Amino acid sequence: MTFTTLQDMDLKNKTVLLRVDLNVPTNDGLQVTDMTRIDRVKPTIDYLRDHQAKIILLTHFGRPKGQVKPELSLEFLAPVLEKQWGCTIRFEKDMSPAISQKMDSGDVALLENIRFHAGEEANDPDFARQLAAMGDVFINDAFSTAHRAHASTEGITHHLLCAAGLLMAAELDALAAALQTPKKPVLAIVGGSKISTKLGVLYNLLPKVDYLVLGGAMPNTFLLAQGKNVGKSLCEADMVNEANKIMTEAKKQDCEIILPQDYVVVESLESPTCHDTVTIDAIPDDKMAVDMGAQTICALKDISSKCPTV
Repeated sequence: MTFTTLQDMDLKNKTVLLRVDLNVPTNDGLQVTDMTRIDRVKPTIDYLRDHQAKIILLTHFGRPKGQVKPELSLEFLAPVLEKQWGCTIRFEKDMSPAISQKMDSGDVALLENIRFHAGEEANDPDFARQLAAMGDVFINDAFSTAHRAHASTEGITHHLLCAAGLLMAAELDALAAALQTPKKPVLAIVGGSKISTKLGVLYNLLPKVDYLVLGGAMPNTFLLAQGKNVGKSLCEADMVNEANKIMTEAKKQDCEIILPQDYVVVESLESPTCHDTVTIDAIPDDKMAVDMGAQTICALKDISSKCPTV
């Protein structure tokens, strides 16, 4: 793969809009319980600061659906980033080109939850222009959100010079190695809640992998397509025909789609500690299936042990 990275750009005294994924797991929305996403961005932060760029962080947190929800504010995250990255983090509630005027080279600012704006998920062109007006360069280091055509991932690229961050570049290189010149058989694992946002990814993977494992809530739609009862589980009833098409195409491509054989079920996501494990034929009407169970995980261990590329 050939693509532009931040290492190809002159960044001195430039204001960099850096899209990251800091949608981190928290305890009661205040205490970060896993620093992985924060720590993996640090090399890009260090590089930009060493090259005297001004850095404005764009990220989402939770699903506020275009509304300002105080419980999903990112203000709590600034001191966490300061501790993990070893630099001062300026928190900015309001989106404005004036932010960079208050910054010196090497400074880092964290913008408020980008999804507080309805224009973000709608990929509104005017909102994308507003974002772009804050900086000189756009760098995407959020591989995990890059499949979404949102204003801060796709819309903004029409207005600024763009490049991949160090984490994005590493992910793309790994993906190229796994899909362009892989050692076979190849196993792919795709998680998440919806298939509607990952159709392109799924269809793209089918001719390239031997096994396609679906985890999270995504399999629920496939189980519904097979006539299974999914209780209160998150699923996309309007995507049942698409799920059937994907399963038909998988057979044509000699790709085996692996769905859970047992499921962890909960009464609600608000109290996930109260959970049970059931087979896919025994999901209760009053519970939701949220992820694969131990039996499925054991089966995946056997399959993955035979696959040199995952």
